[in-house]
Amino acid sequence: MTATRLDGQVVADGLKAGLADRIGALAERGITPGLGTVLVGDDGPSANYVAMKHRDCAELSIASFHEHLPADATEADVVAVVERFNADPAVDAYLLQYPFPAHLDYESIQARVDPAKDADGLHEVSLGRLLLGLPGPLPCTPAGIQALLVHHDVPIEGRHAVVVGRGLTIGRPLAILLARKAPNANAAVTVVHTGVADLGEHTRRADILVAAAGSPGIVTPDMVKPGSAVVAAGVAMRDGRMVSDVADGVADVAGWLTPRISGGVGPMTRAMLLENAVRAAEHAADG
Repeated sequence: MTATRLDGQVVADGLKAGLADRIGALAERGITPGLGTVLVGDDGPSANYVAMKHRDCAELSIASFHEHLPADATEADVVAVVERFNADPAVDAYLLQYPFPAHLDYESIQARVDPAKDADGLHEVSLGRLLLGLPGPLPCTPAGIQALLVHHDVPIEGRHAVVVGRGLTIGRPLAILLARKAPNANAAVTVVHTGVADLGEHTRRADILVAAAGSPGIVTPDMVKPGSAVVAAGVAMRDGRMVSDVADGVADVAGWLTPRISGGVGPMTRAMLLENAVRAAEHAADG
């Protein structure tokens, strides 16, 4: 068996084409969506990711706003940017690029973001609305994973999804998203993590397996149910290179598999970020 490729770039391109139509409709009303980013310090992967986000904005005629603070910035320095973006009507949505330097409290600063401008869908208000099944910006990577599965006709409703990883950006919100009584969801969801003694006991029962632990090679071929859909959402650095949570050989067992490093979940995450920004602009325009 050779797994069908869950191509995130192709799906993201289609989503962006739909967003272009919505942006055009806003332009006819004299409105340009605006997306902001706040980067603190000089983390290379973070800087590269922010640059890709702004290239996406340029491609779709979304206005970009960026603030890059030094690694020794104080909490007051970052909060000042947050308050400025909160007050700026040209900035419809923005994000605080994670991680922050260790001396800064990311969560407390994130809580000061205007929930209506939450581009990442990770504000405490947004996560609360997700839990309650209310409309709001969705966490970008979980929403991107769901859209990727739906596009490739991977069955979700009534199936067993196992998420390896309980992080705030992927694992926990993805479990809620897939379990909701809603279209393209309604799955039975199990969340496991590196503290579980026998991960394979759980993963081998998964119709949909999402690896999001940030632990290189944690999902091996013997842990995968034949014919299942496997999403490689976690990566980590090893010997100076990026390594996936999904080990070599999984493609010989799985029915569907995302690209493990690039072209899978990453483009979908960025597309959902743009979706949240355009959605925020539409809501602001409609009052």
